[in-house]
Amino acid sequence: MEDQDAVCKRPQARPARYGIFSKIKLMMQRQRLGELLVMNGHLTPGELRYALAYQKNNRQNLGRILIEQRLVSQSELYSVLAQQLTLRLLAGTTTLVIAFSCMGMKPAKAASIKDVPAQMSLVSTANHAFAPVSVYPALFNAEERRSGNLDPFTKWTSMFGRFEKAMSQPSGKKVVEDWKQDLHAYKGLPLRQMAEQVNSLINQIEYIEDSNNYGQSDYWATPVEFFKRGGDCEDFAIAKYVSLRALGVPEERMRIAIVQDLQKDIPHAILIVYTDDGALVLDNQNKRTLSANSVSRYKPIFSINRHAWWLHTKPTSTVLASAQ
Repeated sequence: MEDQDAVCKRPQARPARYGIFSKIKLMMQRQRLGELLVMNGHLTPGELRYALAYQKNNRQNLGRILIEQRLVSQSELYSVLAQQLTLRLLAGTTTLVIAFSCMGMKPAKAASIKDVPAQMSLVSTANHAFAPVSVYPALFNAEERRSGNLDPFTKWTSMFGRFEKAMSQPSGKKVVEDWKQDLHAYKGLPLRQMAEQVNSLINQIEYIEDSNNYGQSDYWATPVEFFKRGGDCEDFAIAKYVSLRALGVPEERMRIAIVQDLQKDIPHAILIVYTDDGALVLDNQNKRTLSANSVSRYKPIFSINRHAWWLHTKPTSTVLASAQ
């Protein structure tokens, strides 16, 4: 109890002095969690040196050390990580807007990501049970602009390569076979029911922050990694995307959407599934699938699938979904 009391009574750390551009630069960099906590006054330089020395000897995640040693609280740690992630996301979005502006009327670059989910497909991936989507709904009442250039999205594109490699390894094969057995019961269901079943199945996996799982603030895990280790919001969305693809759902009917959660004021990832009756939201924060028209807490930033990505901008009138 003496150590705990000593920590609780330590003097409040004073925020370190940084210029505004130095602060932004620091928040944009990875592996600078300790300095960010010092900058925000949650940690003293001496405490950071102690934690880094402890980390060197024990090879543990810095965030875990800071919490276990009672140097910072979970809320302080997550607050700083959320600030950093939000700033990176905003900066990335700005870059994407600039990239779109520079494209002008140039033809979009074709996607070149291998259809890895087809390798575990339970049905033909050239599934004719689903009519092509001719008009998409305005996602959360926002306009969207399409591009086929996926080069900026390295976390997304590299995930497919790592997934294919993991599927060829013995432990990965076992994960995929167990996963396929779970999905087998959903073959041939109407799309809405299929999406509901997949959403329930995947939401049973444990939620774990990337910082605790991988020592990174933002890591897009393969489904094999996700089933072995749990994951955060984008990992849930990826596993649902691949599950539905394995069940024959065309990728034009699916997108992973990065949104701003207006209730929590943090970025979030969900899966959007386009049915003939409109868009469905598959969300690890909700046990049920919801119509996108009934969800008001999210502001879309961008959405993506294996063929293209869409930049979402100012609100506009909603367009009803339809299929040919």
